[in-house]
Amino acid sequence: MNDIGTVRRQLTLFVPEDAAPSIERLRQQADPVQFALIAAHVTLCREDEIADLELSVLRERLASAAPLTLTFGHARRFAAHGILLPCIDGAADFQRLRVQALGATAIREPEAHLTVAHPRNPRAPGNQDALLSALPAPLTLVFREVALIEQRDARPWIKLETMRLAPPRGWAPTPTRQA
Repeated sequence: MNDIGTVRRQLTLFVPEDAAPSIERLRQQADPVQFALIAAHVTLCREDEIADLELSVLRERLASAAPLTLTFGHARRFAAHGILLPCIDGAADFQRLRVQALGATAIREPEAHLTVAHPRNPRAPGNQDALLSALPAPLTLVFREVALIEQRDARPWIKLETMRLAPPRGWAPTPTRQA
C-alpha cells in the first residue's frame, strides 16, 4: 500500500490578482467545491506531461519565456453543469509556451480555458444560466508567472514554486485582436 496517497503536480497560470476578485466571486457561487480547491487558473501542463521533467530544466526553459496574453470569450456550459471561459485570442502563444516548457513539439494541444465550474463537483445552487452572462467577456489577462502546483489526495492545491515570465531583450508583445 502506498503511504503517500495520490499526488498530482501541474504547471498553472493563475489569474492575476487585479482581475481575480470579480472572477472568484462568481466561481464561489457557481462551484464552491472547486473554489475551495484552487484559485482561478488556466492549466498549462498536466501531471502526465511533467512527470519526468526536472525542475532545474523547467526553470531554465521558462527563464526566457515572455509573459502570455490570453483573451477569453463568453462563458459556455460543458458536460452538463460545467462552465468555462474559452480562449478566443492567444491560443498560439499558449501552445508556444507549452512547447517551451516541455521542450518538445510532439505534444498534445489542449484548448486554453478558464474553468468556472467543474462538472465533477456537485452542481451548486448558484450555478444558474444567469451566471453565464455575469461573467466578463471579452476578458484579456496577462500572465506573468507559471506556478508549479501540487495536490495531495483531494486536498486543496498548493504552490510549490512560481517562475516569473520575463520578456527577453528587444521583445515586443504580439498584437492582440480586438474583440
